[in-house]
Amino acid sequence: MATTAQHMGVSADAAPSIPLVPSDEELELRAAVRGICEAVKAGSGHGADEHKEVQTRLIAALAEHGFNAPNIAEEWGGGGLGITGLVPIVEEIHAAGHIAASQVLSASIVGSLLEHYGTPGQQEEWLRPITAGTKTLAFGITEPDAGSNTHKLRTELRRDGDGYRLKGQKVFTSTAGESDAILVVARFRGEDGKLGLPGLAIVDGGAEGLSMDEIPVPGWPEKTYQTFYDDIRVEADQLIGGEEAGLAALFHGLNPERICAAAGGCGWARRAIEIGTSYAKERVVWKEPIGAHQAIAHPLAEAQIQYDLALLMTRKAAALADAGAPEAGYASNVAKFAAAKAANFALDRAIQTHGGNGVTEEYGLTEFWWPVRTLRIAPVSEEMILNNVAQHTLGLPRSY
Repeated sequence: MATTAQHMGVSADAAPSIPLVPSDEELELRAAVRGICEAVKAGSGHGADEHKEVQTRLIAALAEHGFNAPNIAEEWGGGGLGITGLVPIVEEIHAAGHIAASQVLSASIVGSLLEHYGTPGQQEEWLRPITAGTKTLAFGITEPDAGSNTHKLRTELRRDGDGYRLKGQKVFTSTAGESDAILVVARFRGEDGKLGLPGLAIVDGGAEGLSMDEIPVPGWPEKTYQTFYDDIRVEADQLIGGEEAGLAALFHGLNPERICAAAGGCGWARRAIEIGTSYAKERVVWKEPIGAHQAIAHPLAEAQIQYDLALLMTRKAAALADAGAPEAGYASNVAKFAAAKAANFALDRAIQTHGGNGVTEEYGLTEFWWPVRTLRIAPVSEEMILNNVAQHTLGLPRSY
């Protein structure tokens, strides 16, 4: 049976374009996703264990309706809609107070990589379970000393017979302990002992030699880990892109990650605006609701403007990425930058609108303060985006 996602009216094969008015199909999709999210969230707690259980139910419910990975091709159970089809779903998940970890990590990053660079065997093993919500993958790129600079990564893949050995460590590998596997970015060590090009290896969550320590992060519902790879055996069919196309495959997954992070930021911004505006309409201290005063109304109006601009850029980036346009990298960076700014501004103003009530659990704003703040840091920090724009768009000298 065709899903709502498959009838959203967006084609991943079309020339880059974005409709300025959402179609009826998109509005129906958004309402359906929001309804699923709110039903799953009802009655849930705030602890890590409760969050894990809620995420499991959410993935299953979304997958049942074809909403878990609509970007993946129909032959693998997806909607064939590209990242354009994933953006409104991620936004709605975040606007409903959830985190779209499965959609950002498994669907957008790994799904995009496997569709374009995976072997038929890898696609069969992973794409269908991703769309069905029965398997999830984490993404391990960041290292203690190198950050996400692929030129400085020290985690290595060295030849071992007809396979490889993986050795190194990663930090901030979100959901590693809860995922079926980890997509690890490493560098091939050549016969001369030097580290060369990056490679991508799918490491089973129960692989011998894999260990991890949870990194305590206050206020962050998704668990994140420091992961250690102690001479893990990696077969050749666990590499995506082999030894030559690993770098191209990696960058093919980074734009979708940033676009989906931007979509999540837009969802958080919208949630903050909705909560803040509702309170401003109802809260009466003098004769009229506090929203009648410009000191309250103008910041919320500015938050709405920032949200609209960020969402427009996010949709543009998705269209460019789906079309394989060279401008997709710039647009993805700008969308992520704008959405992080919009989300942080909106949440700050919503909290300020509530006064003291804004920092209490009752009003639902503090529960996503840390995730929203983290969006300015990852994936890719504001500073690195500005470095990239300054150098590659403005033609200024490289600063790092």
